[in-house]
Amino acid sequence: MKLSVLDQSVIRMGETANQAFEKTTKLAMLTDELGYTRFWVAEHHNTNGLAGTSPEVLLAHLAAHTKRIRVGSGGVLLPQYSPFKVAENFKVLEALYPGRIDLGVGRSPGGSPVTRLALTDGIRKSLNEFPRQVRDLQSFLTNEISNDHPFHQVKAYPQSYTMPEMWMLGVRQTGAMLAAEYGTSFTYGHFITPVNGRQAINQYKDHFQPSAFLKTPKVNVCIFVVCAPTKEKAEEIALAQDLWLLAVERGGDTRIVSNDEARNYQASKAELVKMKQNRKRMIVGDPEYVREQLLLLSETYGVDEFMIINNVYDFEDKLYTYRALAEMFL
Repeated sequence: MKLSVLDQSVIRMGETANQAFEKTTKLAMLTDELGYTRFWVAEHHNTNGLAGTSPEVLLAHLAAHTKRIRVGSGGVLLPQYSPFKVAENFKVLEALYPGRIDLGVGRSPGGSPVTRLALTDGIRKSLNEFPRQVRDLQSFLTNEISNDHPFHQVKAYPQSYTMPEMWMLGVRQTGAMLAAEYGTSFTYGHFITPVNGRQAINQYKDHFQPSAFLKTPKVNVCIFVVCAPTKEKAEEIALAQDLWLLAVERGGDTRIVSNDEARNYQASKAELVKMKQNRKRMIVGDPEYVREQLLLLSETYGVDEFMIINNVYDFEDKLYTYRALAEMFL
């Protein structure tokens, strides 16, 4: 089993973004030492609880503080940006850290409509352009642009003897099919939608077309995991993550509350129902249970790599999960 990390640099109540980034850096360094395969950072906008607004900048910092682990974006929200500029950014990163850069892209709008307009500088860009943008991004990365393209005379620099590894992030069969058509690796977001994964991954594998980026299908699955020495402890620390997910879904303050505050929170019936549904997006338990569930999911999805996301309150509790998983599988 290969293990990787998706970290969202979530800010705790009473904490600053500086401290959140320090923890992200410490986690990257630890998982590098433990033998994790890759470390990705996310992109979120206009929210006070998620510090990671610029994955390109953050992953450059993380690459400088690690030695072996691949670092990347999970992912760049391509519909808001110029494929040419994204290609330049990641060519610079690849030239700085050859063979260690992952370029994960997603179709998400990046936030509310007004937030997206701020990202596009007021230009109303259609999400339906995403497939064309992916094609253009690949063309700029390889500098193999067809003569009938309006930008065929434009080259993306710097040149490098290696290319970033390109990943498509998705939670539906449409995203899987796009990854298959363009010959990229595919990440299924179980931590977002835990119901479409098997069908999406099978579609991707069945329709995969080799490309300059990838010759055979490559898949991983991203999932929330909370592991603790006992089931009771895991449930206790997972409650803050449960409430954080509710906050993200309703908007507003998305900082993580303390374990004590989570324990004393009086959830409504509707919130309790939603929290139960959200538990399908995660594995919560002691090491033996977590190991069993990951192996079961590995068989169900037909994958040998999981990206682990963990947004609990206490940083030491978070580190326990990554250390325990490394002991089990690495």
